[in-house]
Amino acid sequence: MPDLFSPITIRSIEFKNRIVVSPMCQYSSVDGFANDWHLVHLGSRAVGGAGLIITEATAVSPEGRISPDDLGIWKDEHMVNLKRITAFLEAHGAVPGMQLAHAGRKASHHRPWDGGKAIAPDAERGWQTVAPSPIPFIPAESTPLELDADGIEKVLADFVAATRRALECGFKVIELHAAHGYLLHEFLSPISNHRTDQYGGSFENRIRFLLELLERVQTVWPKEYPLFVRISATDWTEGGWTAEDAVALSAILKEKGVDVIDCSTGGNVAGAKIPLGPGYQVQFAEKVKKETGILTGAVGLITTAEQANEIITSGRADFILLAREFLRDPYFPMHAAQELGAEIKWPSQYERAKR
Repeated sequence: MPDLFSPITIRSIEFKNRIVVSPMCQYSSVDGFANDWHLVHLGSRAVGGAGLIITEATAVSPEGRISPDDLGIWKDEHMVNLKRITAFLEAHGAVPGMQLAHAGRKASHHRPWDGGKAIAPDAERGWQTVAPSPIPFIPAESTPLELDADGIEKVLADFVAATRRALECGFKVIELHAAHGYLLHEFLSPISNHRTDQYGGSFENRIRFLLELLERVQTVWPKEYPLFVRISATDWTEGGWTAEDAVALSAILKEKGVDVIDCSTGGNVAGAKIPLGPGYQVQFAEKVKKETGILTGAVGLITTAEQANEIITSGRADFILLAREFLRDPYFPMHAAQELGAEIKWPSQYERAKR
């Protein structure tokens, strides 16, 4: 069996293979509700053989959405449709996961196909954004409101409530989104965090908010279920968050009970020069894994079965997270298994097309 299709057990959950559907924003919700689009989008990847399927960045509060069209889990009413999705994913052998997110200063934007520009707080469908410091992502955008003690407490409480709902919905993995320039990443990076209180300045202070959030979430998330954290391992900008910072943080997160570091990069600096290429972010998953011993997920322009399998076989990462390749091919695991000579179970309804 190729290593890409080897099972792995974390806490009480077994993943049938190392292939993960990476969170992919669909911008297709009304008032945060999942709908038939989300069922089909995520469900087809379960039918296609993915071991773990993680929802798109799911907002823990209305103001935490990237756009007014984001998926949400800030109220109990959201749970009915999400339960339908988790049941379908599990019925087809995939572990259901949810990425919990707050967009911070990058919230209140139009969806990409509507231009993607920021929506002013006083404009229709817009709202006031918040951040560690009153620094907009792009100078032309509205200045976010600096979170005070009450604002920080609200964010913490929102994540805890969202975690409780995710658990009740049937999700078996949660991932805290601390990457791509969103709120948790904004606290981590000295580029976006200019605070002078206990949450700013030193490395220890800048990671404090994430550690407090983790501790609060762990009060409601069961110990028998895995907990992932997605980080941007570098800002790709001098004076920003670095790969060495990522290693140091990951070592602490491991000690605190995090199971997997999902290693992405960038997103916190507009115009950062990122050297794109096949597997360009795998080096960070490898570095974090080798220097801390924690399990890691590799992302970023991984497009072929051979490439994905080699990353696992060589020990550079433990999971392969695919996004755009899954948009092109919902049945990537089926096709990868055939290419690599792996024998995997297909849905009974599709068996006649297997040979």
